[in-house]
Amino acid sequence: MAHERIPLRLVPDPRPDDPAGERDGGVLGAVEVLPGTVRAALLTRGGVVRDRAQARFDATSADPAVVDRALGEAARVWAGHAPAGIGVAAAGVVDPTGGRIIEVNDAPALRGYPVADRLTALTGAPVRVEHRARVQVLGDRWFGAGRGRRSFASVATGEVLGVGILYDGQVLAPAGGRSGAHMTVTATGELCTCGRRGCWKTVATSRWLRGRAAELGLESGTLSDLVTSDHSAALGLVEEYAENLVLGLATVQQLFACGLFVLHGEALDGGEPFRTLVESRLREDALGGGEAPTVVLGEPSDTGALLGAAGLVLSGQ
Repeated sequence: MAHERIPLRLVPDPRPDDPAGERDGGVLGAVEVLPGTVRAALLTRGGVVRDRAQARFDATSADPAVVDRALGEAARVWAGHAPAGIGVAAAGVVDPTGGRIIEVNDAPALRGYPVADRLTALTGAPVRVEHRARVQVLGDRWFGAGRGRRSFASVATGEVLGVGILYDGQVLAPAGGRSGAHMTVTATGELCTCGRRGCWKTVATSRWLRGRAAELGLESGTLSDLVTSDHSAALGLVEEYAENLVLGLATVQQLFACGLFVLHGEALDGGEPFRTLVESRLREDALGGGEAPTVVLGEPSDTGALLGAAGLVLSGQ
């Protein structure tokens, strides 16, 4: 496993009345590519998000043209600006050197997708690409709840599941690396999209939550609705979801003693009740000694991956 220390060099943020600061590279671009969704943002070098855009595409399609259209739509967020560079946080397995997405099991159109070339053609800006979990932990380290810490974990929840780990000041992940979604948590579990059984992803994603809610006859399978429901089955499902999430997080805690876990994505919809559930279950499973694990929610706007993607640009300058 490669360890890499990536520095961040921030420059003063351009003044609101200084448009020349933008023309001279005062703004950055960031993109997050997920199955079915492309998110883009215009940011200052100080980590302030000035504008955001989102576009959807058919995740079941194998035609890369559907991604091209979504990327083009999201890229309108940079209209009238000249970003110094664009960072991309992509799900699946990526090739940072080649600037492409190698494989995303849940989105066949992203297989081999040359996202860096597409963005450069659209904007003229240089592009850097990295795995989303790795980028997200960098965003939390530089701009979020992980600032000032030597070790912590950044957790993506929802349609995409994964963990980025900072240990003793270094990111524990190979370039383009894995997120932990396919670690085996049960030997006889459901068949995963990767072809194996019992992956963490099969029991701790939005897909699982919706399916389980349907089995229980619940009207909604969204975490926000389940948390606020007065139906005992809904509340029981929320507890089960938290326990399933902790199946992976407890392994991370036992291996690396992260201490702090920052939740992003769907977990934010569960608010404080869900955060408390995850933290209590994680503490029950944690080994004695050392720092007791603490769970916090990421920023309400959930821009951790986008901030980290912008940081990729800064770290390469």
